[in-house]
Amino acid sequence: MSTETYTPRLEDKYKKEVVPALMKKFAYKTVMQAPRLTKVCLNRGVNGAVADKKLIDVAIDELTNITGQKAVATMSKKDISNFKLRKNMPIGAKVTLRGDTMYEFLDRLVSVSLPRVRDFKGINDKSFDGRGNYTMGVTEQIIFPEIDIDKVNKITGLDITFVTTANTNEEAYELLKGLGLPFKNIKK
Repeated sequence: MSTETYTPRLEDKYKKEVVPALMKKFAYKTVMQAPRLTKVCLNRGVNGAVADKKLIDVAIDELTNITGQKAVATMSKKDISNFKLRKNMPIGAKVTLRGDTMYEFLDRLVSVSLPRVRDFKGINDKSFDGRGNYTMGVTEQIIFPEIDIDKVNKITGLDITFVTTANTNEEAYELLKGLGLPFKNIKK
């Protein structure tokens, strides 16, 4: 039996390539100052969930298949009569990835899923929040190979948020670009 533990490919890349590049570019004094990816959150609102409760189960199953981790339903926070919405009704699904599952998901997203997007020219670099976090939207869940296209009855999108320890948008941009996210080459 080997005593070697498994580390995801992107985690190795982060430690061996991304951290030294960030240290050089931003002149950090220690390795601990280099920003790192702490979690990836996937969130999906379900249109029509008020009328059909099965749509929530489908959304949870799809997110669970995509990430390999059990997704949970998101609940409404208040009553909205125009939408026939009551407090604590399920209206979406979410999953938060950390550690090895986070790196594995990011690796699959960059190397398999994003290249399957039609007319893909890169992801927008304007979606940073000012605190080092980045959110991107995926318009079709069928770009993920874990989803069986024949069983999909409705094409919907989802939001993916990358939470980092970076203090600025520029640091987060360099970190995510180093991890392989294909940003558009827009001249600033």
